[in-house]
Amino acid sequence: MKRCLLEPLNEGFLSRISDVLLCGWTCQHCCQRCYESSCCQSSEDEVEILGPFPAQTPPWLMASRSNDKDGDSVHTASDVPLTPRTNSPDGRRSSSDTSKSTYSLTRRISSLDSRRPSSPLIDIKPIEFGVLSAKKEPIQPSVLRRTYTPDDYFRKFEPRLYSLDSNLDDVDSLTDEEIMSKYQLGMLHFSTQYDLLHNHLTVRVIEARDLPPPISHDGSRQDMAHSNPYVKICLLPDQKNSKQTGVKRKTQKPVFEERYTFEIPFLEAQRRTLLLTVVDFDKFSRHCVIGKVAVPLCEVDLVKGGHWWKALIPSSQNEVELGELLLSLNYLPSAGRLNVDIIRAKQLLQTDVSQGSDPFVKIQLVHGLKLVKTKKTSFLRGTIDPFYNESFSFKVPQEELENASLVFTVFGHNMKSSNDFIGRIVIGQYSSGPSESNHWRRMLNTHRTAVEQWHSLRSRAECDRVSPASLEVT
Repeated sequence: MKRCLLEPLNEGFLSRISDVLLCGWTCQHCCQRCYESSCCQSSEDEVEILGPFPAQTPPWLMASRSNDKDGDSVHTASDVPLTPRTNSPDGRRSSSDTSKSTYSLTRRISSLDSRRPSSPLIDIKPIEFGVLSAKKEPIQPSVLRRTYTPDDYFRKFEPRLYSLDSNLDDVDSLTDEEIMSKYQLGMLHFSTQYDLLHNHLTVRVIEARDLPPPISHDGSRQDMAHSNPYVKICLLPDQKNSKQTGVKRKTQKPVFEERYTFEIPFLEAQRRTLLLTVVDFDKFSRHCVIGKVAVPLCEVDLVKGGHWWKALIPSSQNEVELGELLLSLNYLPSAGRLNVDIIRAKQLLQTDVSQGSDPFVKIQLVHGLKLVKTKKTSFLRGTIDPFYNESFSFKVPQEELENASLVFTVFGHNMKSSNDFIGRIVIGQYSSGPSESNHWRRMLNTHRTAVEQWHSLRSRAECDRVSPASLEVT
């Protein structure tokens, strides 16, 4: 009697344990609703994958599943014959079904555990780089070294970087007294004032003091006791529209008292730098730069204005520019005429201490290496910014145009002696520079059209070095 009563209890308890064990591997909600899960209703031949494996089943698991099913069929046919499972009217399983499911569950779990591969053990050793040798040594990064010969060794040094006179990087950190004692180039007195009503900047050059005596190009002191200084004023980066004071003769303490006006908007003026360059006039050689003063206008109160004494510092520009010349070229192929217009010049090198200059322009046509024709403008007295507006015409056949050159030379008129050379350029076959070549090329490409262009004057030696046509003229 007891046996009959215990069988249903054992049958329900064992079936529930088997369901729980099966669902523990397949169902996430087995602890709450194990009896409602569909995975619990599978037959003993349909065993789900044990464990939370990835979506793609590994090959070893597929092999174990196939082998396990084959083993089940063998054991079932030989040892325990399977019979269809039937449920009792009260929903409980029979004792034979319970024993079969328990035996199948235990055998499958053990077979899967025995066939499941264990986690691989990877032995990671430190990786060493280097040449295999009997004795291992730690390898350190080495610097590629180059063996210098004595000549290469001394060639690495640049003396100018260690020169106190040319190394001006620390000028901003020095006071005016320290700059004065270091360079001994003198001091300059000037003032600035901006007019908001008329939108122009006024620069007043007042005086200078303690200027050094003149020095020749070879570095030796000349016999002259005094300089002939003047001041050039410009607003960087524009150096073309510069102003120039008169020359004060034979003095190291010149008094200028000259005012100059620059038409410039206020916001633009604050972005500029005022550059004042003190130059020593020398009629018989090249004008030499004594020193300069650079003042960023953003650092001063332009509207309020002010006066300053500033010490002069050396300038990298040892010689002043010779000036600029505005020309217009026009060629008429039908008439075979080359028309040249001398329009104006500006900031020419001053050749007279008291009156500035009396400049004029000489135009010479050179065919090949032969001088053909010479013409010149009138001279204008006492100016370095002359306006000419004079036209000249040369007869040049079209087949000879490519071999033609025009030499423009600016002189300062002198009635007592020979004219003073100021500057020169060559345009045409033997041009003196890229700017001149570009102007000639533009004229050839646009016949019957006047082509204007500014040109910076060059020295006679520079033109003779690059242009054979310059050697054929005087």
